[in-house]
Amino acid sequence: MAAVTTQASVAIFRPAASKTRFLSGSGKLNKPEAVSVKQAVSSYKPFKVEAKKGEWLPGLASPGYLDGSLAGDNGFDPLGLADDPENLKWFVQAELVNGRWAMLGVAGMLLPEVLTSIGILNVPKWYDAGKSEYFASSSTLLVIEFILFHYVEIRRWQDIKNPGSVNQDPIFKSYSLPPNEVGYPGGIFNPLNFAPTPEAKDKEIANGRLAMLAFLGFIVQHNVTGKGPFDNLLQHLSDPWHNTIIQTFQG
Repeated sequence: MAAVTTQASVAIFRPAASKTRFLSGSGKLNKPEAVSVKQAVSSYKPFKVEAKKGEWLPGLASPGYLDGSLAGDNGFDPLGLADDPENLKWFVQAELVNGRWAMLGVAGMLLPEVLTSIGILNVPKWYDAGKSEYFASSSTLLVIEFILFHYVEIRRWQDIKNPGSVNQDPIFKSYSLPPNEVGYPGGIFNPLNFAPTPEAKDKEIANGRLAMLAFLGFIVQHNVTGKGPFDNLLQHLSDPWHNTIIQTFQG
């Protein structure tokens, strides 16, 4: 909201028109005539400028099935992938989960690189992490990860189809989640007890989308330069006029 109110006062002094002299016969300056004060006041009614809800591109109407009720809903679905209500439920949860993983992934890629570069840690860079020796081979870890994630995704799909049906842990019976909204389980998954308000949901999904783009940027950046984001930043700061994306593409 912007409101503009301008008030100005202008004082105009008019000396006597016919009797004005620098010096009169008595050697004194003539006094000016009465002061004329004009007040100029210009005011504008307050106005408000805001983007319409659901228009990711101004002038382009959002689809009817995106009514702005979802977190982060800007009406963006140019391919019409979510016109099926059942698919829309899945896409909402898929974006939410992938955004959360991306935020963790970006932090896990960036922070160790920064801390190792400044000498606090001594761990391999994220693009060399697969070369290290672990308790099992890389192929074995991949199979284990696939099985575990497959199990988790099946249970998540069941929760989407029938909310609350998988709230109780199948192995540890003493652990269960309160019947909350799908995607926001609470309980042990919300140790700080943050409330899933509409504003908090919008912020989370916006940061998740940004993290997914950042993750993609880290991958592309490493494939082009062979370095991580922090090393690229230090290289750019050392010579900002020559270490840029333009020189990288030219090289």
